[in-house]
Amino acid sequence: MNSIGETCNELKKQYDSCFHVWFSEKFLKGDTNDSMCAPMFKVYQQCVKKAMKEQHIEPKDIEINHLGTEEEKTPPRS
Repeated sequence: MNSIGETCNELKKQYDSCFHVWFSEKFLKGDTNDSMCAPMFKVYQQCVKKAMKEQHIEPKDIEINHLGTEEEKTPPRS
């Protein structure tokens, strides 16, 4: 799956790759220290926040649960 911002896709791939290695080679073997991918995650997170801002998406808007509400049936605002 691509990132929200096209410019973030490569950063996402790098982070996903790091996470996969950490999860399979560290976490599943009992090492829960997740710091190995933290620097990549921060850079990717900054890129996503910038892309959200450029697309006028507020972080609070993605935390709202619309399933099963009237909002679910309302077309998105342009």
